[in-house]
Amino acid sequence: MGRAPDLASLEDRSPSGIAGAFSRAIRAGELLPGDRLPTVREVAAELGVSPATVSAAWQALRRTGAVVSRGRAGTYVQDIPTPWLSPRHRELVGAGPDGLRLDLSRGTPDPRLLPSLAPALRRVSERAGTLTYQDEPVLPELRTVLRASWPYAAEALTVVDGATDGITRTLEQVVGYGDRVVLESPGFPPFFDLVEALGGEIVPVELDDRGVRPDALRAALRTRPAAVLLQPRAHNPTGVAIDAARAQQLVRVLRRSTTGPPVIIEDDHSAGISTSPDVTLGSWLPDQVVHVRSYSKSHGPDLRIAAMSGPASLIDRVVARRMLGPAWTSRMVQTILLDLLTSSQSMDEVGEARRQYFARQRTIVAALATHGVEVAAPDGINLWLPVRDERAALVHLSASGIRAAGGTPFLAGDSAATGEAFVRVTTGLVSPDDAADVAAAIAEAVVAV
Repeated sequence: MGRAPDLASLEDRSPSGIAGAFSRAIRAGELLPGDRLPTVREVAAELGVSPATVSAAWQALRRTGAVVSRGRAGTYVQDIPTPWLSPRHRELVGAGPDGLRLDLSRGTPDPRLLPSLAPALRRVSERAGTLTYQDEPVLPELRTVLRASWPYAAEALTVVDGATDGITRTLEQVVGYGDRVVLESPGFPPFFDLVEALGGEIVPVELDDRGVRPDALRAALRTRPAAVLLQPRAHNPTGVAIDAARAQQLVRVLRRSTTGPPVIIEDDHSAGISTSPDVTLGSWLPDQVVHVRSYSKSHGPDLRIAAMSGPASLIDRVVARRMLGPAWTSRMVQTILLDLLTSSQSMDEVGEARRQYFARQRTIVAALATHGVEVAAPDGINLWLPVRDERAALVHLSASGIRAAGGTPFLAGDSAATGEAFVRVTTGLVSPDDAADVAAAIAEAVVAV
């Protein structure tokens, strides 16, 4: 059983100040998962404030996922609420809406900017559902459309159940227990969990405003990794993109390495809504690169479909392994994607979504600048912000009715121990009407302690 913080010396007795004190106690381990917080009346009496003030502090803590209300039984430090999620993924999931105005923590696209599925669904019954178990896993018509838009001449191409499915199945083929995998830090938290679940060792590499730094990759290659996993554009969480010049620098580092060629996996998760050029190391290293393109951000997360390319020797192994599981990605879903990729209406809708996200990011960045917070406009839908204190920033945003994601799950290795703090905000969900208010709240959260 932990202990509540000493409130006698608390100077800021506003809802955010009270929430911050309890949040720091939780983070420091003074209050443990499952511990019951003092009652609202007890805290109010000790601080000499109204019960309504303490109730507002408890609401702010609930919105960040730090605590959970159990009605008359009281308020408790949040225990593990989602056992089906991987550890770092679980850290990204807060409490339920509970009066939140905006949930900007999830990294998901705006549902209002996804193309309409109605026309494709009307046509799918006429075109799908007639193939047999032994037919080719990828619809020939879809393969033709995918190859026409692919960024390099890949030897083999298949379709999988989303980008993470393709990346998981590739890593399963090339990573054994004790093997090292190079991952970006900051990077996508489930990838850290995935490598650890496979018994691999994470080798983190740092980024700058053009993606992975060549010197960081050079040092990482000395560990003889089995794979290198990169996000070429709309990087989650930073929003940076690899340009052609940086890609060629990375290719030179890889070619000069004397430790053996690792498999390079590229996660192009935001292809349809990214405004950065479609750059891939596969243009120079086609025998070494697995390129994965997801359609979740652009066409709908619940379609669960992505395309992936690479050397036939590796792609064929992935396809063969899937035949002993799901066998193929639903051909009805493939037919829907084919329709969306060839319909002029859908292409226009995706193009408009791309323009909207571009404008929203720049609107937020401009609004932040008016508050003295200077950041580069990111590609994609997320904004990565340095803050004085991660938990204090999250609590402050929550008190403003906004949920963001803490930066800790996105960091690995030494980058997680530098003392620097960050939050990720899915600013692609912020409409122009809300931009000024959200920017003001973010600016205040940056300096919150």
